[in-house]
Amino acid sequence: MQKRNIRLCYAIAFLQGLVFYAPVATLYRQANGVGVFQITVIESISLAASLAMELPWGWIADRIGYRNTLVICHFLYFISKIVFWRAEGFGWFLTERLLLSIVLSGLSGCDSAYLFLSMGGNNCPERESRRIFGLWEALNTAGLVLACMVFSLFIGENYRLAALFSAYTYGAAFLLSLFLPSVPLEAAAARPKLRAFWATLFQDRRFLLFLLGAALLAESKQTITVFLNQLQYLRSGIPPVAMGICTILVTLSSLLAAQSHRLAGRLGERRSAILLFGTGGMACILMALFAQPILSVAGMMALSAAGALFIPLRMDIQNRHISVANRATALSVHSFVMNLTATSTNLAFGALADHSVIPALFLGAAFCFFGLFLCFRGKVLAKHPGI
Repeated sequence: MQKRNIRLCYAIAFLQGLVFYAPVATLYRQANGVGVFQITVIESISLAASLAMELPWGWIADRIGYRNTLVICHFLYFISKIVFWRAEGFGWFLTERLLLSIVLSGLSGCDSAYLFLSMGGNNCPERESRRIFGLWEALNTAGLVLACMVFSLFIGENYRLAALFSAYTYGAAFLLSLFLPSVPLEAAAARPKLRAFWATLFQDRRFLLFLLGAALLAESKQTITVFLNQLQYLRSGIPPVAMGICTILVTLSSLLAAQSHRLAGRLGERRSAILLFGTGGMACILMALFAQPILSVAGMMALSAAGALFIPLRMDIQNRHISVANRATALSVHSFVMNLTATSTNLAFGALADHSVIPALFLGAAFCFFGLFLCFRGKVLAKHPGI
């Protein structure tokens, strides 16, 4: 296990969690000339761009090395935050998201593959790899908690300053990525062609269903807790000045990702999935039915925690499911499938939320329950605890 690599990944994750404008991300865009439906259109265009670049990035990462790929992506991440800081109107925000598409398609698979190989790959015990993935996710969340505290205590309604501070921290993350050492790529007798990955994925239809189900939970959590949360807060009578505190509470709930390995160890993967998807779905239903401040924040916390707890479990299952050397390419294929799902879910959420957040929340509940059904149909979740 290469502990230095893991610590650097932890530090970068923490710095990239310092998104100081997070409590007012939607309001920031609205204040600069972009409506809610336009936001989701931008998100869908961004996802479509990610889909186009996902597989080429995985192929590149397996050839130039994961470290070099990470450095390039972290630099572009920094540039995207500078653009966001100065953005005004649909075109600028679209440019920022297109840059982000390049980054996320490059990082997807590559960052988790780098971390997985730094742990020792398949030689690392499952419980330990899930603990490391969980802590990695939790540190990113911890950065967001700190950023929200700074926003609430010092920044207030100066949205531009919040965006500028975020650019600074992403610049620091890029500088830190320059110190990442290379990790040896997994050896293989032959490098299969890209169509071989697709053939393998579609032959393994059960795993494909698992990916689709995981995507529905992830996108419900992402869209509702990041973009629609502020609309629900306003509906519940929570003023914008208090949204920083709300975001802190919701973000703190995501720190439970660090306990994902304990949850799966006690309940097993199947019962953990029932708990997490079910919690997310019920949270959406309660928020749709009752516009109460405490219930709205509690619902967002529950949905955020459910989504965060499932991430380490999903990442570990994905990495252990891969039996080929081109790990980043294989994970990019997985990400392609999940992002393809997200492209349509974003538009659906946006079209409903442009009229009212209530039907969008009911849609999130439907996605959570249907996602659980797909994961069970996938039959890759272990039934028993202690694995």
